[in-house]
Amino acid sequence: MRYWIMGGGGIGRALAAACLERGDEVMLFSRTNPGIDGVGWHALDNTDEDAMGALCAGLTLPNRVINTVGMLHSDCWQPEKRIEQLTEHALLDHLRINTWPTLALARLLSARMERRQPLLLAALSARVGSISDNRGGGWYSYRISKAALNMAIKNLGVEWARRFPLACVVGLHPGTVATNLSAPFRAGLPEGQLQTPTQAAEHLLAVLDGITPAQSGRLFAWDGREIQP
Repeated sequence: MRYWIMGGGGIGRALAAACLERGDEVMLFSRTNPGIDGVGWHALDNTDEDAMGALCAGLTLPNRVINTVGMLHSDCWQPEKRIEQLTEHALLDHLRINTWPTLALARLLSARMERRQPLLLAALSARVGSISDNRGGGWYSYRISKAALNMAIKNLGVEWARRFPLACVVGLHPGTVATNLSAPFRAGLPEGQLQTPTQAAEHLLAVLDGITPAQSGRLFAWDGREIQP
C-alpha cells in the first residue's frame, strides 16, 4: 500500500510510523523533517496549492492520502467563547488551514485520477464540526472551518461517486489525542479518554481498512462510529 500523509504533527508522524511498520510505502509532506527512517519526506507548506501541485506532479499517485493538517489555536488565536471575540482574520485563517488543504488536494488528485482508480482520501476533521451535535456553542472559527470541511467531504463524495466510482473520501475524528493541538484543553478529561498519537494512528488506520466507496462523503470517529452532520 502506498500512502501520502500530509502534515508532520503528532498524528501525522504516528500514522507514518504505523504505516511503515505495516510494510507500507510512506511519503510525508510537511514543513519540517519528521526524522523517521524509511519514510520519504518532502518539504511542503500544505496550504500552498501551487507548491503542492509542483511537488506532486512528478510522483506516482498513492492508494491512500491522509490529510492531518489542522489548527485549533496558535500564538495569534484562541478558541472563541463569545461572538465578540470572533474576527474575520481568525475565521479566514482557520478556513485556510482546516478546510482549504483538503480541497486543494482533491483538485490535484481529481485532475490525475483515472475513472476506475481505487484511491482513498481521508482528512482529519472533528466532532465539533457537526452542526447537529453542537450543544456547547463557542469555538466559532474552529467549528465553522471543520463544518466547512465536512461539507467539502460530502460534496466531493457525491462528485467522485459519478466520476471515480472506486474512489472514496471520508472525514476522520481522531478523538482527543496528546498533541500540541489539544494541550491547553485536556483538564478534566475522564480517565482513559486521552489517546497517545500511536493509539490514535492505530485506531484511524483500522477505520480506513474497513471503508468502502459506498461510505464515501461521510464522517467517522476513531472507534468506527459514524458522526452525523
